Formats: sequence, C-alpha cells, structure tokens
Amino acid sequence: MHTLFTVLLIIVAIALIVVVLLQSGKSAGLSGAISGGAEQLFGKQKARGMDLVLHRTTIVLSVAFFVLALAITKF
Repeated sequence: MHTLFTVLLIIVAIALIVVVLLQSGKSAGLSGAISGGAEQLFGKQKARGMDLVLHRTTIVLSVAFFVLALAITKF
C-alpha cells in the first residue's frame, strides 16, 4: 500500500510541475507587481479558456498531492 501511494505521489508531483509551468504569467515586471495586487483585490477575471482549465487542474492536483502525502504518513 505504501508503494502504491508513493508511486501515485510521484506521478501527481510531476503532473503538478508540468501544469504550473504551462500556465501563463499573471504579471510582467515592476508595473505588473504593483497592479497585480489591485487586480486580485478587486477581482479582475483574466483567466480565459485554457488558463482556466490549467488553474482548476492545478487546484485538483495540489489537493491530491496533499491527500497522498498525508496518506503516506498514515500507512
């Protein structure tokens, strides 16, 4: 059981790295760093199409990573 969870954790970790690297950057340079906080605060929706899919996939994979890491410590 421990081996299965370890293999699944490695697969999820690699998938998570790939999905994060495929996402586009939210801000560029100093001006993006300054205005980026305001966009987050006021809820400007910039994620469209593939960015939205990658964002949701990142959330699912990160939850799976966390659950698998806890499962490995339990078993």
